[in-house]
Amino acid sequence: MNNTHFIITGAGSGIGQALAILAASKGAKVIATDINEIGLEETRNKIMAQNGWVNIHRLDVADAQAIIAFAEMVKKTYNPQKIVLVNNAGVALNSGTFDETPMEDFEWLLNINLYGVVRMTKAFLPMMLAQNNGNIVNVSSIFGIIGVRYQSAYCTAKFGVKGFSDVLKFELLDTNIKVSSVHPGGIKTQIASSARVSEGQNPKQVAADLEKFEREALINTPEYAAEVIMKGIEKGKSRILIGRDAKVLDILARTFPNNYFKQIPRSMTERAKVD
Repeated sequence: MNNTHFIITGAGSGIGQALAILAASKGAKVIATDINEIGLEETRNKIMAQNGWVNIHRLDVADAQAIIAFAEMVKKTYNPQKIVLVNNAGVALNSGTFDETPMEDFEWLLNINLYGVVRMTKAFLPMMLAQNNGNIVNVSSIFGIIGVRYQSAYCTAKFGVKGFSDVLKFELLDTNIKVSSVHPGGIKTQIASSARVSEGQNPKQVAADLEKFEREALINTPEYAAEVIMKGIEKGKSRILIGRDAKVLDILARTFPNNYFKQIPRSMTERAKVD
């Protein structure tokens, strides 16, 4: 991977940070981005401690102009010969049912979780097409395969990421650019604990739900997720499922496409309130 640049969004914590560290350990050059500058410094320090190559850049994937400027900078400064673009940045929302969810919060989440992926891909795909190689890795979720209660915005975004990825897989079929959609199950990251809480939600109830969710549903580590993603990239897999829970729910959705939502245990969808 010595000639490969990994461009990773959301690399200041969780899966993004773990994947950045793993990629660097394999000899890749890592360009790590996030709005979390403290987290980015931590990522850089961990990579440098293992003598890896890394540069960090603050980037808000909700800012369309910032992404355009970032892509131009990467091309001019690094002139990457092979790009692995990992669209990982994402946020969560505690908002109750769709009827209870303010449109402002719904649009805020889509602007990051869906349009951030689209914007980054739009900015970097021309470079990849010119080189006729590379990988686009879009982090969706198991909630991009099944829809669950209390997550109308999150599921809309993650289903959108899956659909967008599937179109790219089709359109780039005759190129050497591989496209992967990633569908993690429960991963022990900060996304749940840092979720935005919509006005009208009970903070004490949200905290209680979060504690239960972290105890019962977050069963895999970011490091495990990074290993699975890396193996998927190396094998050119078009779809990467992470965790037994993701695999079971994927089978359920494919077996009962018309009524899987009736088969999912109620307790599981309660946990999804804060995923």
